[in-house]
This record gives sequence, structure tokens and C-alpha cells, in this order.
Amino acid sequence: MSKVVVVTSGKGGVGKTTSSAAIGTGLALSGFKTVIIDFDIGLRNLDLIMGCERRVVYDFVNVIKGESNLNQSLIKDKRVDNLYVLPASQTRDKDALTKEGVQTVLDNLREMEFDFIICDSPAGIETGAIMALYFADEAIITTNPEVSSVRDSDRILGMLSSKSLRAEQGLEPVREHLLLTRYDPSRVNRGDMLSVEDVEEILAIPLLGVIPESQAVLKASNSGEPVILDDESDAGKAYRDAVDRLLGKEVDFRFLTEEKKGLLSRLFGA
Repeated sequence: MSKVVVVTSGKGGVGKTTSSAAIGTGLALSGFKTVIIDFDIGLRNLDLIMGCERRVVYDFVNVIKGESNLNQSLIKDKRVDNLYVLPASQTRDKDALTKEGVQTVLDNLREMEFDFIICDSPAGIETGAIMALYFADEAIITTNPEVSSVRDSDRILGMLSSKSLRAEQGLEPVREHLLLTRYDPSRVNRGDMLSVEDVEEILAIPLLGVIPESQAVLKASNSGEPVILDDESDAGKAYRDAVDRLLGKEVDFRFLTEEKKGLLSRLFGA
């Protein structure tokens, strides 16, 4: 049975699309047939991060409008088996999404036997974001460890508990996960950034992953490679850990404490 997972936040620029790409890729690497849908109509970025922007012919809105079918619109990843992307439109507005249209697309993806449907949500609480979370079975709340980002994420939790289909129908609530991105233990120690414990206390949802601040994320995005494919980077390792936890595995958290410098590093500032 397909599982719909929305990657969402209240604030822009926290790494939702990077996380959608990484988590979707990680699920496919684990053997699950996975599709990532870009809900950010008019401002699509998922195709860039996945490195398939030149292969976009039809998009999500084309499918909803009946101008193409899923077989025409889904882009199969060249690196990972069982991984597909459904890009957003760059020329329509968010009003092109309707509940009926999105539900039809999700139902068709279920018929195609996708194990995971990852919904890459735009920021905020506008139409695209509401559509992305409405049909969710699980939600990955993505936030940076700073007050405004966490506050806006708390608002999204309120939307999930009141405006999702599960809330409307009185079903079991959307399962919520916390994904903390751009985490820097040295800044936490200086008091410049909220700690993991601070964010957990405010949002009160289970911690799925802590992604450290890393130049590898920007490098991967610019090269069209999901950072989870970078086996050497801390960020890539942290996303792999998060995927394992999403699949129910017990995995210890890494990259939560500041790395102690050796004597030579302290002397020469390395």
C-alpha cells in the first residue's frame, strides 16, 4: 500500500526540496518504488536538484488538466532504480491545483504500485502547501534551529491536525517527524542557535534526523545530485540515517556535538 509523505515547513529556505530529494532517493536506494512530486507551482526547483531539468516535457499540472498522463510526465532517475520525479509547472499559478485533481494523481500513482509518494511542499500555508499536506499519511516537518523557523513549523503542525484529510475524516492523525537542518553544534555552544533539545521541547514531535551545516549540500544542489549520494559528507550520512529511521530502524544520532580540535588545529586555526 502506498504511503504519502509530505516534506513541509512554515518558512522558506530551510531545505525542504533538498530533503525531499535526499529522502526520496534514500527510500529508492532501500528498494522502495518512490516518486517525488514538486508542489511548488510556478517556482519549481526539484528538477534542478535531481538533475533532470532538461528532461521536463510535461508536468504535474499537465496531468491534473488531462493534457498528459503519468507515463508521459514521470521522469525516471538515471542513477537510482525505482525513483521517479513529477515536476511542477513553471508557467501556471498555484490555483491550478485542486483537491480532486491531486487526489486523482495520487490514486493513479497508487495503482502504479508506488511504495512511497513524497510531496515536496512550498513554504507557508498557501494553496500549494495545503494541497501537499492534505492527503498526507506522514509529515516531515523541516526546520532550521532558529526561533522564527521553529515558530512557523509549529503553525504547520496546527494545519496538519486541523486541515488534513485525516483530520476531516476523524482518522488516525498524520504521523509527524522532525527534521532539523543546517545544525551547527559550535553555534549552539555559543548560544547563537537553538539546540536539538530546545526545538524538540517547542515542537514536541519525534526527531527523525539532524542534518549538519555542510558545504556538500550546496555543492550537491548545484551539480544536480541529491546529497544523500555523497557517501563522504556528514550531510549525506545524516540523511541516510534519517531514511533508516523513517523505515523504522533504530539508528543512533550523529553530528550533535562539536568536534574537538587537536593541538595542531588549535595552534594553526585549521
